[in-house]
Amino acid sequence: MSIQDNKHVINEEFLAKHTSGMVALVLNIILMIAGIFAFIYGIRNGGALGLVLAIGGLLYTAIIGPIMVAGLKILKPNEALVLTLFGKYVGTLKGEGFFFVNPFVSSANPAGKETSTGKLGVIESVKVGGTEVSIPAMKKKKISLKAMTLNNDKQKINDQLGNPIIIGVVVIWKVVNTAKAVFNVDNYTEYLSIQTDSALRDITRIYPYDSPGEDNEKSLRGSSQEVADKLKMEIQSRVEIAGLEIMEARITHLAYAPEIASAMLQRQQASAIIDARQMIVEGAVGMVDMALAMLNEKDIVNLDEERKAAMVSNLLVVLCGNKDPQPIVNSGSIY
Repeated sequence: MSIQDNKHVINEEFLAKHTSGMVALVLNIILMIAGIFAFIYGIRNGGALGLVLAIGGLLYTAIIGPIMVAGLKILKPNEALVLTLFGKYVGTLKGEGFFFVNPFVSSANPAGKETSTGKLGVIESVKVGGTEVSIPAMKKKKISLKAMTLNNDKQKINDQLGNPIIIGVVVIWKVVNTAKAVFNVDNYTEYLSIQTDSALRDITRIYPYDSPGEDNEKSLRGSSQEVADKLKMEIQSRVEIAGLEIMEARITHLAYAPEIASAMLQRQQASAIIDARQMIVEGAVGMVDMALAMLNEKDIVNLDEERKAAMVSNLLVVLCGNKDPQPIVNSGSIY
């Protein structure tokens, strides 16, 4: 059974019930002040009514009022709170502003363990009076809806030809379904990181690093846009269950592994030299053909086949040589 078939998978996100936080705050302050006066009035006047007023005022001022304050929530732009009531999902609070919700709800964010430096972790080390002290990491209850960047470590992967290469990728992503992100996976940031590495391996294995001499063959180096599009779709299909949207996925580093880098560089250099020599020879043959045609057309000199062969040989040596030729002047007969 796949994870999508699990009956406990949550697919729908809905907004939590809420009211204006400012109205609730003002009303709560007024009621707490009224509770104080009711308590004082009940103590002074006594009697059954006074006892009821004193107990009611004390309860609201000391217990109910502070509990109501726990229902006040402040959200900045592109932030959300996933709310649960006694373990049951009751909705997501979105949008910037000041809100009041059920004070007994709690916020859930399994990926929210962060230190003050913004790095994932459970323990944060700080220096107090020159001594390093470890304290528990802060727990962020709010979920960021901003576009975020994932830049995993570079990996060593074999390409289609089995050559080991070092490849790195950067992924731009954001949370689009907070309910899926919180309840369907244990930690959506770690889940994205693992699925990105897995997708990168699968995509890299279907392409060669390079395709020398074959322009129509796809490769990691020559088809970067196609590889990026396939990588994006592959990661998106894997993290759909976590309520994430992949906005972009790009290869940031691509190189042969150190153990074969030297040999591959020599192969590339040899291939480049061969291509250059081929172009030089093609050009030289064309120039020789043009020279012989012009000599014959203008009847400058008549050469037999042996002299033509010698002339072609000399011209090819001059045109294709790596060094400048040293001419020898023949002042006598060419025969």
